[in-house]
Amino acid sequence: MKICVTAESDTLDAMVAPHFGQSPYFIFVDSETMECEVVENPADRTEKGAGKQVALILIERGVDLLITGKVGVNTSQILAAAEIKVLQGVTGSVREAIEKYRRESG
Repeated sequence: MKICVTAESDTLDAMVAPHFGQSPYFIFVDSETMECEVVENPADRTEKGAGKQVALILIERGVDLLITGKVGVNTSQILAAAEIKVLQGVTGSVREAIEKYRRESG
């Protein structure tokens, strides 16, 4: 499964970023191997609609699951239409969030 986690910095030990569109980094993780790729947010985080821009990137990369603090309504609709599962309200480190998801999803 391909997971994307919003992150405050560029490591697995970074804290999960609280807002999807304004996240400084996105960490893409293969849930089986824990191999990861870090991508700096290419959207202008100060502009309205940044979440929509980034949602399209997740779709292009074939993401199955997004782990984040919060996603706006319009962006949620885009992700749902692309069948990307979203876990919101997540706190702690990126590594902890992924490990917790793996434990709970069996």
